[in-house]
Amino acid sequence: MKAYERFLKYVQINTASSETSDTTPSTACQFDLANLVAEEMREIGVSEVYVDEHAYVYGVIPASEGLEDAMSIGFIAHLDTIPDFPGENVKPRLIENYDGGEIVLGNSGRVLSPADFPHLPSLKGRSIIVTDGTTVLGADNKAGVAEIMEMAETVIKEGIPHSRIAIGFCPDEEIGHGASLMDLKRFGAKVAYTADGGAEGGVEYENFNACGAKVSFNGFNVHPGSAKDTMINASLVAMEFNSMLPSGDTPRDTEGYEGFFHLTSMEGDVEKATLNYIVRDHDAGSFEARRACLAHAAKLLNKKYGEGTVDLEIKEHYRNMCEAVKPHFHVVENALEAIKAVGLEPSVEPIRGGTDGAQLTFRGLPCPNLGTGGYAYHGPYEHISVEGMEISTRILLNIVERYAK
Repeated sequence: MKAYERFLKYVQINTASSETSDTTPSTACQFDLANLVAEEMREIGVSEVYVDEHAYVYGVIPASEGLEDAMSIGFIAHLDTIPDFPGENVKPRLIENYDGGEIVLGNSGRVLSPADFPHLPSLKGRSIIVTDGTTVLGADNKAGVAEIMEMAETVIKEGIPHSRIAIGFCPDEEIGHGASLMDLKRFGAKVAYTADGGAEGGVEYENFNACGAKVSFNGFNVHPGSAKDTMINASLVAMEFNSMLPSGDTPRDTEGYEGFFHLTSMEGDVEKATLNYIVRDHDAGSFEARRACLAHAAKLLNKKYGEGTVDLEIKEHYRNMCEAVKPHFHVVENALEAIKAVGLEPSVEPIRGGTDGAQLTFRGLPCPNLGTGGYAYHGPYEHISVEGMEISTRILLNIVERYAK
């Protein structure tokens, strides 16, 4: 079975995670894909296949004879899709010999257009997989799952010489918990790669420092006719808080290594209001300055309106893995050489987000991220090419071969 054939099957399984759940996995449906890929792993000959109580999937391809002492490597992808756009009833559509132009996405009224996605003409002649415009596709990250499965089957069937290969599939990456409960002793790799990036040929080993901020506002509600110097409108205080943040530091206005404050949701009335942010920056010093900016705004408003008016809660998400990867830079160098071996010039860019690899790197498992061939993740315009998946799988195989030398 080819990687794209597995992918077409996987995306039709709903695995959306949930930010409101306090369990791992956050949604029981993630077990559906976990159990399916575990069974497929057993069928192709992967050893020590195991699904734990949190929907983490483990498997091992034992080292080839004579390579038992070679460095053990791992490959990881996540099972879940984002919680904030529909991931159920996905209807993937395969377009062969794509003409490079606009694609009407079902009856949704949405159009995948080169005007919005300028890379599309470069995919002309390929076979493209798209949505019907009403759901995500699930290439983030079921493409990675499919490619790792295809790599594993090829290694076993073709008898490709290899060191010990660990395989891991995780739940809840999209809500920031994907690597938190992964059993690294069971996984048993010295270095690993997450297959969770964009276009084929990408390598990422720098990511944002990241946290979430929940800001709660407590108002004082009295009759507006007698509210002079008495009423505190929680919603207006929330607006005042947001106005105290740098107006140009939003995802729309930043790129590359530039950080941002991203207001993800807001609700409120006179009595109560809440703002939720994600805060990102590659530079550790700038990241701490952003946290301090939030705290300073809360302090000033509490001084103005009374202590307890503003409550700031910051939740750490992940840190930039760059410094922790550098002492093991062969993990990056081997990926770069594996990409060059398929005739591509590697694309090395900072991740304007995070991956399971960031958490895993700080837990002692150096783990850069690799492209899977997909584009426009986290929405109805998500798409991927069959050829991009084939190239990404070949890159995984090249990495295997490099660690066997």
